[in-house]
Amino acid sequence: MKKILLLLFVATSTLAQTGIQFKPAPVEKTFQEARRSGKPVFIEIFSPTCHVCESFKPTLADARVGKFYNDKFINTQLDVNQPATQAFLNSRRLFVPSLPLFLYFDPQQNLVHFAMSNNSTDEVIRHGTTALDPKTRSQTMKSRYQQGERSANFLIDFAMYSRVTRDTVSNIAAMNDYARQQSAATYANQTNWLALQKLVLDSENPMFQYMLAHMDTYRKAYGAKEAQMVAENILMSSLYSGRGAQFPISRILQIREDLVKVGFDPKIVANRTLLPEVNAYFRAHQTAKAVERMENQVNSNQLTVLEYQYISRLFNRSSPDASDVPTVIKWLNKGLALKPSPQEQADLYYELAEAYRRGGKITDAQKAAQKSMELAQASHIDTRKNAEQIGKLK
Repeated sequence: MKKILLLLFVATSTLAQTGIQFKPAPVEKTFQEARRSGKPVFIEIFSPTCHVCESFKPTLADARVGKFYNDKFINTQLDVNQPATQAFLNSRRLFVPSLPLFLYFDPQQNLVHFAMSNNSTDEVIRHGTTALDPKTRSQTMKSRYQQGERSANFLIDFAMYSRVTRDTVSNIAAMNDYARQQSAATYANQTNWLALQKLVLDSENPMFQYMLAHMDTYRKAYGAKEAQMVAENILMSSLYSGRGAQFPISRILQIREDLVKVGFDPKIVANRTLLPEVNAYFRAHQTAKAVERMENQVNSNQLTVLEYQYISRLFNRSSPDASDVPTVIKWLNKGLALKPSPQEQADLYYELAEAYRRGGKITDAQKAAQKSMELAQASHIDTRKNAEQIGKLK
């Protein structure tokens, strides 16, 4: 009887340990264990509501997969919805384009490989094997690209790695090279449609320019809503990227025109491109154009008190000269006419004082600053910025 119980215990223990043994500890403790053992770390980024992630469970529980990963890695899973996971990803400057995402790190938390795997035991083991090879893992892709590697599959992988590592410059370069390799006749095929969906971040990419000129082709093949969504994502990712903050006004106006071309209401588009346009005019020292653009927005919409305060602050802080001051004063008076709360009035008068100061009307600036101080005191809010403003006007 004892032998039977012992055999059952051994069998149960063996079954319990098949598959990848994921450590439930916080990710920092996982890396501490990795540093003690000298093993790299495998992390599956997943979501409990992701059906594709669920479909991987039998594969990750496979005995062969488990033996490989448990021998070679310290393993853990991170729920993408958890704040701790987001904090970890942000600390490593990593982006999750789709789930599940396999990430492989050295014990010092440096990403050495990534994978978006097919759901098979061989594929999951293959990605782990690649992660262990210093010559072929993702970490080498940038140097391989710089040395001239340009196969289509490599460019696709490098572009995705660049997305994961938030290296937009490399992503754009890789996808431009990829697009130039493809025949225009293949731009709308399934493979390149997936590339547009997942990899293209720049509206000047040749494949996307082709898409803009042939929207009906994509609507018929993939659906009107889906085609519009992909076009919108690429245009907006260009507009609101870090490089977008330096676009000349001509590029921003082109994006505005393209958003209308793919089917968006011109008024909605004008709202979305407003601030990039105004800031581009500021960078070009075209204050009159910036004023005209914002004034058109004011005249065609009913602004709230907070919106009048926001646009006035924008011009007070960013305008390259004082030629906008009369218009800013007009906006602030419109905001005051809406009967705002005392705290809102304090903020409006603060900006009014700034506008008068910029325009050289120091006496008027002092009066507005004093009014702002009195309203701030009555509202029991912090008056340090008011005191500083009054001090500068003396």
